Amino acid sequence: MFKYLLYRLFQAFITLIGVTFLSFLIIKLAPGDYLDQLRLNPQISPETIERLKHLYGLDQPVIIQYLRWLKNALLFDLGYSFQYHAPVLDLILERIPNTLLLTVSSALIAWLLAIPIGTLAAFKEGSWFDKLVQAYAYTFMSVPSFFLAFIFLFFAAKTGILPVGGIQSPNFEKLTTLEKIMDILKHLIIPSLSIALVSLAGLIRLTRSSVLEVLHSPMVTMLRAKGVGTFTLVKHVLKNAMNPFTTLIGYEIAGLISGAALIEIIVGWPGMGMLMLNAVLSQDLFLVMGGLYIGTIMLLLGNLIADLLLAYIDPRVREKEFVK
Repeated sequence: MFKYLLYRLFQAFITLIGVTFLSFLIIKLAPGDYLDQLRLNPQISPETIERLKHLYGLDQPVIIQYLRWLKNALLFDLGYSFQYHAPVLDLILERIPNTLLLTVSSALIAWLLAIPIGTLAAFKEGSWFDKLVQAYAYTFMSVPSFFLAFIFLFFAAKTGILPVGGIQSPNFEKLTTLEKIMDILKHLIIPSLSIALVSLAGLIRLTRSSVLEVLHSPMVTMLRAKGVGTFTLVKHVLKNAMNPFTTLIGYEIAGLISGAALIEIIVGWPGMGMLMLNAVLSQDLFLVMGGLYIGTIMLLLGNLIADLLLAYIDPRVREKEFVK
């Protein structure tokens, strides 16, 4: 298992270098940069702009710029934001809690509902409940989450029941602690449901199909022939239907930072999505690279955790890697 871990860490490191280098190259190949915007300001002299280029190393060859950035990034020194005039790491750490609040809450809603609903639908295959669950799954899998967000915002604006954007009300500082918590939760409802309802549809389908596959296996026939109770049967079925969910855990972890970007932009949620959009629009090189760097690490970490869990559950997985 330790050799398998080292092998996966080496793969992750190579992938990290590849992704960040290609991203850096694409950004540098794009026409213009942040300093071009400063050149339009007649109050800023060309000498000042040249000093800034030299200060940030933008006058060096692209490969030297990347290697310099990579050396600092490996130590989590992500540079200085042109637009915000602040360290990139500080900006990201300021926004990550808001994004995690949104993504973790929506993931909890989806997972806590999907497993019992999907399992029950599989055990009641062909019933009205199963057909209703399948209808929901097929419908919401075909509806983009951003479209749901627009619908929720429309009804919120018409009814006034829920706030239509942001993370807190204008009078937030005057509220008591309990009122502040309730205020944030009210602002959280629309974006979290927009993500959770779509995610729930896919998870329900996966749960149902995985449980059905196990239910139709000889193992379940044997357990039923032995006359085991429903609780014991469900426990054995879920245990044997775990592999697809183990893989999904990796994607869930990877999406904790970047999975809600579009929803954040639509509802004005002050998370990583809004930060990255502003960084791209202003061509803030180090802020864009910092966001991509953290997002790539989360993706690699999620995949690594999923691979390790699969290898732990099924030793054939790690043996197959070394046979290749």
